[in-house]
Amino acid sequence: MPLKMKELPKNERPYEKLEKYGEKMLSNSELLAIIIKTGTKEENSIEIANRILLMSGSLEELQNLSLEDLKNIKGIGKVKAIQIKAVCELSRRMSIKEDINIQVKYPGDIAKIFFKEFLIEKQEVLKIVILNSKNYITKIIDFAKGKIDRLNIEIKQILLEVIKQGACKIIIVHNHPSGDPTPSKEDIYFTKRLLQASDIIGIKLIDHIVIGFNKYESIFSRRDFKDEIIRL
Repeated sequence: MPLKMKELPKNERPYEKLEKYGEKMLSNSELLAIIIKTGTKEENSIEIANRILLMSGSLEELQNLSLEDLKNIKGIGKVKAIQIKAVCELSRRMSIKEDINIQVKYPGDIAKIFFKEFLIEKQEVLKIVILNSKNYITKIIDFAKGKIDRLNIEIKQILLEVIKQGACKIIIVHNHPSGDPTPSKEDIYFTKRLLQASDIIGIKLIDHIVIGFNKYESIFSRRDFKDEIIRL
């Protein structure tokens, strides 16, 4: 039989250890055990936490476990699964640099903001970066998740969101989970459609940035894209 949490020496219990030594002294499984709180007859919360981390592969991959994945783990019910997902989302949001003091001068200025977030993202995510008249970021909107050419993203929906924000300039950003940021034919077609529609209503599309593993491509900087725009 495993030791229950209250049977562990006080300096090995996650709650007491954090209070006495600080959160930096706790292991990943001990921090997760604090969120899990209670164990089962077979395992204490630290052992359950170790099993979850083993299942996810790493702490970074933990956020990719779905609510159903977590609920199927013995010792993790609906409430605990929701709490874990909530903590993962808070961690993700804290890692995103959404600083309105950032002025965008080059495509790389945008790419650097998203490299860390997209590094562990398993699906394509489309974001709208809102800029003011001086190219300072005022807001970043998570717009859609899934393969871009399968999302059937309506240009109208994007522009309605931009109009709602009162924006005059935008940059579209999405990732390629494969790690290769080379824009697909669908990416380029989507960008051309959005550029045409945004021009009509007076919204300036500055660029469409595709993010890979610490690499990016600016669709607007591609020669083939420029040539096609000239022919329009």
